[in-house]
Parts: sequence; C-alpha cells; structure tokens
Amino acid sequence: MNDDHRRPQAFRIDPAARPDKVRRQPRAVPTSKIRFDEEPEGQDIVVVPPAVLPSSRGLKWGSILISALFGLFVLWAGLSATSLIEQLFARSVYLGWLGVGLAGLAGLAALAIIIREIWGLLRLDRIEHVQADAARALNHDDNAAAKRALSALQSVYQGRHDAAWGLKTLAEHETEVMDAKDRIRLADRDLVSAFDGEAHRIIARRSRRVTMLTAVTPAAAFDILFVAVQNLRMLREIATLYGGRPSTLSTFRLARMVIGHLAVTGGLALSDSVIQHVVGKGLIGRLSARFGEGAVNGILTARIGLAAVDVCRPLPQEAEAKETLTSLVRELANFSSERVNATPST
Repeated sequence: MNDDHRRPQAFRIDPAARPDKVRRQPRAVPTSKIRFDEEPEGQDIVVVPPAVLPSSRGLKWGSILISALFGLFVLWAGLSATSLIEQLFARSVYLGWLGVGLAGLAGLAALAIIIREIWGLLRLDRIEHVQADAARALNHDDNAAAKRALSALQSVYQGRHDAAWGLKTLAEHETEVMDAKDRIRLADRDLVSAFDGEAHRIIARRSRRVTMLTAVTPAAAFDILFVAVQNLRMLREIATLYGGRPSTLSTFRLARMVIGHLAVTGGLALSDSVIQHVVGKGLIGRLSARFGEGAVNGILTARIGLAAVDVCRPLPQEAEAKETLTSLVRELANFSSERVNATPST
C-alpha cells in the first residue's frame, strides 16, 4: 500500500461523550490537490437580442419623394373638394351646405384616424421602453429602471378587466419586495404571464387556419395574400393582448420589427428535422403534397407568432417558460392529421 494513503483504522464512538470534547487532528491537504469549482453563472442573466444596425443619417431621397407626392395629393384633394363645394353652391345653397357638412365630417374622421395612428405608435414605443427598462433591471439590478418599468406597466394595463387581479396582487406585494430583479419577476408572474396562454391560442388558431385554407386554395397568389392577411391579423391580436393596441401604421411597423427580430435570431431558418416531422415523414406528406405545403405555411406562421410574442411582451420571458416551436408544430401536425383522417374517402 502506498505510504501517502492512511491505513484503515477502527474507531469507537462513545454516545455519552460531549461533542465539544471530541477533537480530531486536522489532516494537512496539499495545496496542489485543492480545486475550486467555479460557480455556474446565474440564471438571472437575461440575453437581450442585439439592436438593429443604425441606418445612415444622410439625405433620403426616397422619403423626400414620398413626402412630396403625398403633399401634392393633399393639395389636389383640397382643391377638388373646394371646387366641388363651389359648384354645389352655384347650383343650390342647400347642396352647398350639404357638401360643407360632408367635407367637415370627412375631415373630422381623418383627424380621428390620424390621432389613433399616432396613439398606436406611442403605445408601441411605450412597450419598447418597458422592455428596455425591464432588461436593465434584470441585468444590472437597477432599482430606478425597475420602478419606471413597473409604473409604465401599470399604466398600460390600467382599466383592463383581465388584468385587474394581477394589478391588485402586484400593488399588494410591490412594497414588500426590495430587490429590483425580484420585483420584475413578480410582475411577470402575477401580471404578464397570465396572457401567455391566450397568445398560444392565437398563434395556434392562425397557424391552423393558414394550414387548412392554403392547402385547398387553387392559386398561389391567393395563398400569398391569405397568409399575409392572417399574419398581420395575428400580429395585431398579439400586440393588443399585451397592451400595444396597434393601428394600421403601427401594425406595419410591428411587422417590420418582427421581421428584424427573425433576421437577427435566424428564426426563419427551419431545421430539417422539423420539416421532415411534418412534411417528409409525417402522415400529411404521405397523403397529399398540397397539405404538406400548407403545413409549412402554418409552421412559418407559428414562428412569426413566437417572434411577435418576444417583440410585444413588455417583460422578457425566462428561457424555460418560453413557448417552443416544436410543441406548436406537434400540435399543428396532430390537428392536420386528424383532419386528413376525418376526410371521407371517395
């Protein structure tokens, strides 16, 4: 036996002996054999996707062209309306005043639409600021950022009946939690996470609709139009669910943000295993190639929906709690297989 190892010995422990009187000679351990395992980095770190590269600040001739054309259109519309009202007054005073009333009503409606569009863009900007403050509070334990995020979050969900319980619970425990990270996690658990289930149902419903209807649409142009409309509606529903309330312009801006998020994270690149699971080796691909194409469109719609949740969700979601594309694909494949099996054979 090697001399470096201690020989085995037997010890008798007296139960009546006091613990403070039992002494053991410390064994010297060579420093070369001491190893310190690094503590794994915490799960508190939140990975924020990189920001979009800043665009050039030079003169944009495309924007100038669009602005000039829009100004000419407004002038033409104003002159046309003025000429029409003058002709109505020349024919009859009553027709003239009727034209003035209709023009005023149209102007009021246009003003309301402009205000709604501006309000939708402001709501979308507020969600972005909440995301930035929440990420800073989680990454740097910043109390000021957490306070701003929670205040804006309460303002966003104020007045919604489906968020009343979460706001009440958050207000009760807000003063009891001092740590910024824990306060953000508390708001996520009690308030924001309550909408994740409905977001899953929205994505699954739109993906199923795209899968089934594009499978039976005869023309490819109708497929593209239908998929685009369904995806825009899905983005609008998800943004409204999380407090965005997008209008027309803000919906297109949200679509651009989602596409940018997918481009940064590489989300549009579907793996071969996912495609083979649904199309190549699945029941749908064996029965009908058209159903396989519809399934691929449904998978892409589901992927866009997951990216929309990442963009519209005011608080960053933990990795283990995120909805995965695999689960949505499995649900979509099961649904499509059931539909195919239920189709009567001719």
